[in-house]
Amino acid sequence: MQAAARRPRTNHLDLAQRILDVARQRGFEAGAHLPEQQIASLCNVSRTPVRAALRLLTEKGVVRWEAASGYRLAIDLAAQATMTADLPVTEEDELAEKILRDRSARRLDQTVTVGALMRRYDAERKTVLKSLKKLTEENLLDRAPGQSWLFRRTPDDPEAQGESYEFRLMLEPAAILTPGFRLDGTRAAALRQGMEALLALPDAAFDSREFQRLDIEFHSMIADGCANRFVTDALSDHLRLRRLPGVYAGVNVFRLKQSLREHLTILDHLEGRQFEVAADLLRVHLRLSRNQRPQAASRGAPALFGMISRPD
Repeated sequence: MQAAARRPRTNHLDLAQRILDVARQRGFEAGAHLPEQQIASLCNVSRTPVRAALRLLTEKGVVRWEAASGYRLAIDLAAQATMTADLPVTEEDELAEKILRDRSARRLDQTVTVGALMRRYDAERKTVLKSLKKLTEENLLDRAPGQSWLFRRTPDDPEAQGESYEFRLMLEPAAILTPGFRLDGTRAAALRQGMEALLALPDAAFDSREFQRLDIEFHSMIADGCANRFVTDALSDHLRLRRLPGVYAGVNVFRLKQSLREHLTILDHLEGRQFEVAADLLRVHLRLSRNQRPQAASRGAPALFGMISRPD
């Protein structure tokens, strides 16, 4: 009987995804050289795990190895809006995703225990514990007394979504207006390319998962640009909750595409250092997203978006 394929280590998978994120943010194109030392510095790790992560990406055809020059990017990450690396997952990552899906579908209570999860998923104790540790590190779970874990409240119901948008309306525009705000130009350029590529797709081919990635990346870029670390940390923690399944459920493709156009308009003014205008546009964008009224949106972009042109 053939032995099961050995699963890659979690840290190598995580690093492989980080390498892709860094390459996308910095606008690396197909054929770009990926020196091990540079990647190690950008990801703040040693060269040994970088080699393992690059080998993993090579197996998936995302990176290629050339004897003369080393590793090179094999695809254009920004141009392929719906591209995923299709990386394998570890048992604990797979279980963590199942737990999140079941919680989003209300198949799990707010409080869970190791024993109950072992029985539900027919999983070993160590796998369950690693999954819970992963979710705790991502601020999706809190450790409760005894052997219990408590899910944090997520913006997946109307009341919670309203509170989520109120929180973001208070902090995100303020992040742009904080003295010392800096836009990562390379990251912004890669993000623009990805959003424009996704917008160009017909509705039937629109990938909501890619929209979710771009949406979170756009708002993360704003959070990371803020010079106030407490605002950055608060927004970053909240954005992690928006990665959960179900957060974008019920929003039609028209609204998602309009949202991308709003992102691009905001980005225009961020790049032009018109931060006051960008903050105002962000407030309108968040209010529209909160209301999620496609019947109103179908009459065209709001006046504030339609009247303001890209800065020279």
